Amino acid sequence: MADLKPRTLISVQERLRDQVAHALRAALISGELRPGVVYSAPALAADFGVSATPVREAMLDLAREGLVEAVRNKGFRVTELTERDLDDFTEIRALIEVPTVGRVTRTATREQLERLRPQAEAIVAAARKHDLIGYLEADRQFHLDLLGLAGNARLVEVVGDLRKRSRLYGLTRLDEQGQLVSSAEEHLELLDLMIAGDAEAAEACMTRHLSHVRSLWAGEGEPEQPQPALRLRAR
Repeated sequence: MADLKPRTLISVQERLRDQVAHALRAALISGELRPGVVYSAPALAADFGVSATPVREAMLDLAREGLVEAVRNKGFRVTELTERDLDDFTEIRALIEVPTVGRVTRTATREQLERLRPQAEAIVAAARKHDLIGYLEADRQFHLDLLGLAGNARLVEVVGDLRKRSRLYGLTRLDEQGQLVSSAEEHLELLDLMIAGDAEAAEACMTRHLSHVRSLWAGEGEPEQPQPALRLRAR
């Protein structure tokens, strides 16, 4: 049997870790992984049919994003966010993103803004396809690239960190109710206003959009118990 090159082995391990992390993010969004519950890597590995190593690595990736926290000798606990946490995140994002959208509207070229249209359209397409992971990734990329036009990398970094720490509670339910598409379409509305050079209307649109995002975080009451595709077991 030919020896595999170390680089090949590392590549395979990284892909497996990324696949597990993707599945765990989906479980977080759907509510299959519950806030406050501790999950052990071996138990999750058994559910996924993989070794515990890529699960631990994937969980560490999620911990760096603030989605879970390590519990010594037990596993990982899904972090809980209070209503105050969500209000604080929204307030900080509004303080940063609303005036930045106005500034970008006044300074960016039409060509720079038009380059964001495929991303805005990808958000809508993902919402229509009920692809929640795709929706979140396209949404993240659109917002960060838009802010990037202001030329302040630290600003983008701060907003990116806030986004990682604020999961969308109730996203699955809102998708099932058909409300996610209308939220997705706000990105196209915002982009059109910016291209038209209407900074005041663009700022108002961003303010309204962030208000809707806060509603997505909160959801309406307790989410229904999901019917899991995998048995994601707590410790």
